[in-house]
Amino acid sequence: MAGLATSLGAGAATNSLAQMPDIDMLFLFGSNPTEAHPIVSIYLKKALRKGAKLVVGDPRQTWMAKRADVWLNLHPGTNIAIMNGLVHIILKNGWENREFIAKRTESFDEIKKHVKKYDPKTVEKITGVSKEKLVEAARLYSHADKAMIVYGLGVTEHRTGTENAMAIANLALVCGHIGRPSTGIMALRGQNNVQGASDLGPSPNILPGYQPVANPEVREKFEKAWGVPISPKAGLKSVEMLDQACGRSFKGLFILGEDPAQTDPNSNQVRKALKSLDFLVVQDIFQTETTKYAHVILPGSSFAEKDGTFTNGERRVQRVRKAIAPLAGMADWQVICKLSTLMGYPAEYSHPSEIMDEIASLTPPYGGISYERLERQTLQWPCPTKDHPGTKTLYTDLFSRPGGLAKFMVLDHKGSGEMPDKEYPFVLITGRIREHYNNGSMSRRVSGIMELIPEEHIEINPDDATHLQIKENDLLSVSSRRGRVSVKARITKRMQTGNVFMTFHFPEALSNFLTSEHRDPIAGTPEYKSCAVKVEKT
Repeated sequence: MAGLATSLGAGAATNSLAQMPDIDMLFLFGSNPTEAHPIVSIYLKKALRKGAKLVVGDPRQTWMAKRADVWLNLHPGTNIAIMNGLVHIILKNGWENREFIAKRTESFDEIKKHVKKYDPKTVEKITGVSKEKLVEAARLYSHADKAMIVYGLGVTEHRTGTENAMAIANLALVCGHIGRPSTGIMALRGQNNVQGASDLGPSPNILPGYQPVANPEVREKFEKAWGVPISPKAGLKSVEMLDQACGRSFKGLFILGEDPAQTDPNSNQVRKALKSLDFLVVQDIFQTETTKYAHVILPGSSFAEKDGTFTNGERRVQRVRKAIAPLAGMADWQVICKLSTLMGYPAEYSHPSEIMDEIASLTPPYGGISYERLERQTLQWPCPTKDHPGTKTLYTDLFSRPGGLAKFMVLDHKGSGEMPDKEYPFVLITGRIREHYNNGSMSRRVSGIMELIPEEHIEINPDDATHLQIKENDLLSVSSRRGRVSVKARITKRMQTGNVFMTFHFPEALSNFLTSEHRDPIAGTPEYKSCAVKVEKT
């Protein structure tokens, strides 16, 4: 959100899923959609079947990477160097879209000068990707008529995650692949309603609709609507709350539908923080690793037990209809309203449609969205008025930055916060597999899924396995500077030498006991995708 908003104006995907089959060049970066976003991958496969060229940037040889015209097999944490290198090649060969740059962007001269030092030889040394692959990837992307960049958590879950997103925007802008159907940038979100949650103000420095809390006019509007004063100071990010809990300066926490004891990095430290709280409330539909630390557990309601909306990664607001009454007697929104009322602020809504009406009155991108309209159709924001059809493609005329111009950002390669060394010689990459979902609290309760994938494995390259005298399914000890887990080996050529891969679906062999405390200083996103580990046969 922060990266794209800085470069382009809005922290959201620029185009629609339905446009994907018509692209003629796909640049897939830091994403494994056939496993992590299988519905999106259906749209992408349609484009490939129609002849679209494919470039994949990923340390692992994923399903898509095996089928790519160019696989950019970069070292973890070298995303900015790759992007700067591609821009360098495009400018050196005169492949840029000069008309688009002149009319619709600013700060081009600065980046043109800056990327001169990212020549193919230098970038190959940093990233491990050959000069020939870099040149071919730049040629395919710049020469395409309709090229789309699709990226995922392999871009954002680094200490440079926000800057990585900006670097991707630089590449799209230099070629003018934005503001038209079947082009642009699609950022794949981690779960089904991450975009909708982001839109409504959970970040500590914004109010709903990405309106900055530091802006006195914004605060005045919300203070008038809500009848309470609003502090101009930004609050704490979730990771910062846990930091302060360890120091005993943060006392209480209400966690709704989240499992930080399993899904946050450096789990030993997270669990120490949860233990340090004076009062912890957890609301969820199942017991989780986090509920073990709760003083009070409130029963949650699933998607099928409540009315509401999901806003997906293409900004599409979709109606969710209750199939059964909440098993616990109250939907989540009712629980929150009841708590608010008991704590002194009356929250009196009779139906979620009334909440949506309030959202529309205060949040310009949602201004024309109502349950009455959503009963008949889905709508993509921005949808500012009741007669507006919604927006399939952003930035067709102007970018939503001051002055209407997109901005090139000058960025430098920094690398991961923790690099391999003699004691911890491997880079651990974490991610997901198709069969399990997030912390596994739902999918591990499905017997058919557990028959397929009953336990965690660590993926390791055959050459590394031979060197360590490891065989398939051997029990291994994997340790970092923060913790140790035991896990079975899976030997696969999907991994490059020096890299290993684990998921975070299984608490019995939890990769987050190993992941590091490094995080993006702008967004606070943890560096899940790279930390140094040692692998030993037990």
